[in-house]
Amino acid sequence: MNHINQIKRIFFLFIIVTLTACGATATKAPTIEPSDIPPGETPTTAPPNTPQPTSTPAGPVTITLMSHDSFNASEDVIEAFETAHNVRIEFLRAGDTGSALNQAILSKENPLADVFFGVDNTFFSRAIENNIFEPYNSPLLADIPDDLKLDPENRLLPVDFGDVCLNYDKAWFEEKGLAPPTNLEDLLKEEYKGLTVVENPATSSPGLAFLLATVTHFGQPGYLDFWRQMVAQDVAVTAGWEEAYYGQFSRYDGDRPLVVSYASSPAAEVFFAEQPLAEAPTGSVVGDESCFRQIEFVGILAGTEKREQAEKLVDFLLSREFQEDIPLNMFVFPANQQAELPEVFVKYTDLPTRPATLSPEEIAGNREEWLNAWTATVLR
Repeated sequence: MNHINQIKRIFFLFIIVTLTACGATATKAPTIEPSDIPPGETPTTAPPNTPQPTSTPAGPVTITLMSHDSFNASEDVIEAFETAHNVRIEFLRAGDTGSALNQAILSKENPLADVFFGVDNTFFSRAIENNIFEPYNSPLLADIPDDLKLDPENRLLPVDFGDVCLNYDKAWFEEKGLAPPTNLEDLLKEEYKGLTVVENPATSSPGLAFLLATVTHFGQPGYLDFWRQMVAQDVAVTAGWEEAYYGQFSRYDGDRPLVVSYASSPAAEVFFAEQPLAEAPTGSVVGDESCFRQIEFVGILAGTEKREQAEKLVDFLLSREFQEDIPLNMFVFPANQQAELPEVFVKYTDLPTRPATLSPEEIAGNREEWLNAWTATVLR
């Protein structure tokens, strides 16, 4: 999910901490008296005060984690894992999800990393079909809900999830005396004409997720009828999330009070506010199938020579310690049910009770067709 580093332009400076461990033991040599040495023989034990060889434990093993650019974690959490397992994580951030996955596929004969994080359910089938992951039945899977587990062979294990939703500017609607929409159908009403900005699904992850929500909700060919009416409603389209959220959303520099973003965006608005806020300035439209649920996965890359350390890293990403670090670093929800959410997520995030979902097979089999049809309907 490439949206997290988009939450704020000044989002995060990633820091890689390298820990090295080195120890030495010194053994005091026994004292040998001349009378203890048989005539004509040379002492075989070093005399007193002779420096003894030191034993140095093996240094940390380097393991490479490949991911999309939005991966982030707290320095102390990473450091604790590295110290506990005598490893050093080398981070290889390789662009957005699609770009990173392409690189992993193209290099599968000579893997660039040991573990890959960031495949989501929109790219799931492509990753599986290219046989780039090895199965791993992590014991931590017991703490993850079944509805997030999409691979019965556990080549890809769920780490987090998030919902792409319409967000609305509360102040704008209050000023106009207009109630915000509650579902996708509301967008087609006359009073909401010219109020919505979306992202191009061919160039934007949230744009694609929102298109998939409309496919789920309206079916085929109903989703295209919805988009034809959205064109008549003067919907605005941008290439990416940042252009939509910061460029056209009325909360910032634009004049459109409805924008495709995330269910966690209101919590992010509060968390990053320069002054404390009593309530979130934005809300989310979470009516039935108005939001699309994205799930992100981790997997061990086939061909790794560090299988033992790779398993430990996967376990760590599914552990409660790392899972509780996810929300305020990547602004998505932890997959582990044992993880506690930060207060800002609990207070300011509305999760849909019935998010839109599609199977990875449906997405893989129809993605290009849906994108081409959307482009022909909305942009031409």
